[in-house]
Amino acid sequence: MADFLFEIGLEEVPARMIAGAQAELEQRVVKMLERERLVQSGAVTKSFATPRRLAVWVKDVAARQDDLAEELVGPSVKVAYKDGVATPAAMAFAKKAGVEVSALKTVTNAKGEYLAATTVKAGRGASEVIAAELPKELAGIYWAKNMYWRPGKPERFVRPVRWMVALLGNEVVSVSFGGYEAGAVTYGHRVLFGDAPIALGAPSEYEDALLSGFVIADVEVRRQRIRKALDKVTRTVDGLRWREDHGLVDKLTQLTEWPSVVMGGFEPEYLVLPEEVLVTVMRDHQSYFAVEDRDGKLAPYFLAVLNTETDTTGEAVIRHGNERVLRARFNDARFFWEFDQRVPLVERVKLLENVTFQKELGSYSVKTERVRELSHQLLNESIFLSGEDGFRNLVDRAALLSKTDLMTEMVKEFTELQGIVGGLYARHQGEADAVSYAIYDQYKPTNFADSVPRNPVGEIVAIADKMSSIVDLFAIGLEPTSSKDPFALRRAGNGVIKVLAEGISGKYLDLNRVLWASIKTSKQDSAMKSRAQIMNFMLDRLDFYLRQACGLMPTTSKAILGGSLVLDINKRSDKNALVNTVSFARVLNEGATDEEVTAISALFKRIRNILKQALANGEAFSPQVNKTRLKEPAEQALYEAIVHVEISSQQLYEAENYRQLIQEIAGLSQPLSNFFEHLMVMDSNPMIRETRLSLLQYAEAVVRKFADFSEIVVAG
Repeated sequence: MADFLFEIGLEEVPARMIAGAQAELEQRVVKMLERERLVQSGAVTKSFATPRRLAVWVKDVAARQDDLAEELVGPSVKVAYKDGVATPAAMAFAKKAGVEVSALKTVTNAKGEYLAATTVKAGRGASEVIAAELPKELAGIYWAKNMYWRPGKPERFVRPVRWMVALLGNEVVSVSFGGYEAGAVTYGHRVLFGDAPIALGAPSEYEDALLSGFVIADVEVRRQRIRKALDKVTRTVDGLRWREDHGLVDKLTQLTEWPSVVMGGFEPEYLVLPEEVLVTVMRDHQSYFAVEDRDGKLAPYFLAVLNTETDTTGEAVIRHGNERVLRARFNDARFFWEFDQRVPLVERVKLLENVTFQKELGSYSVKTERVRELSHQLLNESIFLSGEDGFRNLVDRAALLSKTDLMTEMVKEFTELQGIVGGLYARHQGEADAVSYAIYDQYKPTNFADSVPRNPVGEIVAIADKMSSIVDLFAIGLEPTSSKDPFALRRAGNGVIKVLAEGISGKYLDLNRVLWASIKTSKQDSAMKSRAQIMNFMLDRLDFYLRQACGLMPTTSKAILGGSLVLDINKRSDKNALVNTVSFARVLNEGATDEEVTAISALFKRIRNILKQALANGEAFSPQVNKTRLKEPAEQALYEAIVHVEISSQQLYEAENYRQLIQEIAGLSQPLSNFFEHLMVMDSNPMIRETRLSLLQYAEAVVRKFADFSEIVVAG
């Protein structure tokens, strides 16, 4: 046994691509070693990554593969021998197996007696296997963008390869890729250590050797070094703390090999600009951390993470340079803010005619009118403040101004602030708070961790904006594919689901009515034809929300999506909205493994199979049960139990007493078990058979209103 180390050195890789590639390389190397019988499942491994390298270490790799015994089955005995003499078929099989005919044996299987032979495939040395297989794994790593770097050569990789290390114990493995042959030499920090090679005698030396070359190979160690440095530097000024930003920490962890932190400052006069503008400039344009005081207000300082180590003089030079660049960016932002105020947002509405939303769907002016119309229709479809003109006017005003910040110089320069700038300008220009907040929040939520818009006006506008895009783009054939989603429609769908599930408006709007309103107001002729496709897309987003955001088991989510309440457009009830569906789903998920739920689930799975087979055989039945035909006590008892559950379940659902509702449904277990135990569903009498099938379909319809309990299958 020996430890194995592989490192591939590259030109600087974009930070956003490193973490995924690091995990994939480790997975590929380990799977390859398992597949080739060089390590057992569950091998101890560790991966490393910096902007210039990806590496993986595996403990206790076998020196060579074990020999592999394999039994080959050949022709039948009848074909292999004639009058006790081996036929050409037997001799050909023996040659293929690499044995003498006399070494062949006879085995018996379901088809009869056949010839068989045991062959032994000799194991190869680990170095030979790794040298042959590892280049294939490297070539298979997914990168969002690849490049060629050697003219006329086939290799494609994220960046040009510059060196490789492959050590099995203290022996070099001859891995070739990208024009380089692996060795036992790595390289340190480009500036602090230079181009001098760092020789490795064994895999165990890797981390310490790189530390001597000013490289921290362990990503988590580098992350903690950055966080501690941020804390230490911030504490040099009393009462300050750096503003937590996990995304920026991750980015800078992947941008550095030997991180350090320097604090800079800027003139307090810039603090008159909104925090959102200042933080965006610092974070998105300069990769600086914002600093705040004890009250959480922005302070006139910033923190820059460097990929180097300097003395006091060098640090002062770097600080001055960063301050100068930031000051210039802040001056730009201040100019744009003041310049943009010369033209109110309402006067920019007409300018939207000059900006294309999508070539087939028209300009942003058309998009704005689409959002306005759908916003009003959503109010019509709900019972949510639909009669209050004041609320309608606020929604219409927010929708009208929602895209106008696209015509501002601030958004042209800082595109990340789209929507936010509109909200800030609207408030500065005297619009109602509800309107400015709605404009500010219109793109929320951008992910499941993000908050929903802070008021009902914003929720309606956000839903209208997202759903109008989904419906219209589906209608013209631009729906997402497995590999592409250029208009971020999955994100838009996720946002709609989250708003309906967690927002105030979600208590009064169900998913189907939102979809219906979106289609009805669409100007695209094929929108109605796409309804089923769009609904399936939105149900897929709901499934994703239930599993990812709510943590439901896949079986529970599938059961909820099989319930008719999710798609019920006929009942206009404030207890019929998605927020209630999600609440019920959470309770059902908690009890999914309870004994009574497991029992009723198994019974409804049996019912589903019986009804499915009956339909396939042409049986006619419906959930409308003729009570006068119920002659047997087990039939009558089941019918009475279903009627009771039908009434009580609806009452319990509207009272939001979901635990008791599930108990009521589980109470059908006993009468159903008695029914199956004492009666034959598929009776020879057609009338009895139809009655009993109808009774089962009645039970399924009553329960499936809330969830398809047949999907709640617990493995065991």
